[in-house]
Amino acid sequence: MKQIFLMLAIIASVVSANAQEQPSTGDLFNGLTRPLTFNRMIPPYALEVTFSKTVHIIFPTSVRYVDLGSIDLLAAKADGAENVLRVKAATQGFRKESNLSVITEDGSYYTFNVKYADEPVKLSVEMSDFLHGWNAENKPGNELPVLLSDLGQESPFLVRLIMETVHKNNHTKIKHIGSKNFGVSYLLKGVYSHNDLLFFHLALKNTTTVSFDVEYLVFKIVDKKVAKRTAIQEQVIIPLRSYNQLTTVAGGKEERTVFTLPKFTIPNDKQLVIELTEKDGGRNQTLTVENADLIRAEEINNLQVQIK
Repeated sequence: MKQIFLMLAIIASVVSANAQEQPSTGDLFNGLTRPLTFNRMIPPYALEVTFSKTVHIIFPTSVRYVDLGSIDLLAAKADGAENVLRVKAATQGFRKESNLSVITEDGSYYTFNVKYADEPVKLSVEMSDFLHGWNAENKPGNELPVLLSDLGQESPFLVRLIMETVHKNNHTKIKHIGSKNFGVSYLLKGVYSHNDLLFFHLALKNTTTVSFDVEYLVFKIVDKKVAKRTAIQEQVIIPLRSYNQLTTVAGGKEERTVFTLPKFTIPNDKQLVIELTEKDGGRNQTLTVENADLIRAEEINNLQVQIK
């Protein structure tokens, strides 16, 4: 019996020695596995939350995805604000650190380590995206964009950069498509293409003293000629993204918007109609685009799209 206990003690000491000799690193597993090095890690931001106050995080673009690390946290988009996330503690005084992950519409990924604090120092936080200036020694942690399903394999970062470049350059590529009604004019300044996407550059000019409030804007493909007693066939095309989306154009001002749409063509018997409707007003605008205008869309490669 003593010999059995002695053998068990020897085995236990050997196991203990091996355990001490080979401590876990958190990176190595059984088999051929490479460890994740720190240059692969997205550094998290530090965030404090509390039970009796709400922390608001303002992102550059709309929030598309939110994940909470534990039931100790509550998070939701602020009512009427797509790019503002409100966060607070669901449990008063929780001790274990948690985390929060957010993906925004431009493909940016943000991660936070969250702790409880009775009185958080930062109750309102503004995040910047990776369009700001950087160099090789100072790259942001979220420089690799997340691919979103509605844009297919196209980078949301590049899509936004294209829209921003088109808006900044303000070139007039099309001069024959426009509408004017009661001192308000609406112009299609250009159509650009990139892979499976089309970019429409539109300008609204208000020469009156009364502001123009936008109720809605719709892109739709309709029949050119509709016989009497024939139902109108319409195909609405919903924009995927917009840059400088308009809600109001003040009197004596001009504003421009760039829309991103999925690639499409127009049959010979149909046309694209862009309708802009004024809220509580009658200065509505209608643009008609033929297939010949689409197939002459300028390749975005010809533009000098550059990171700031």
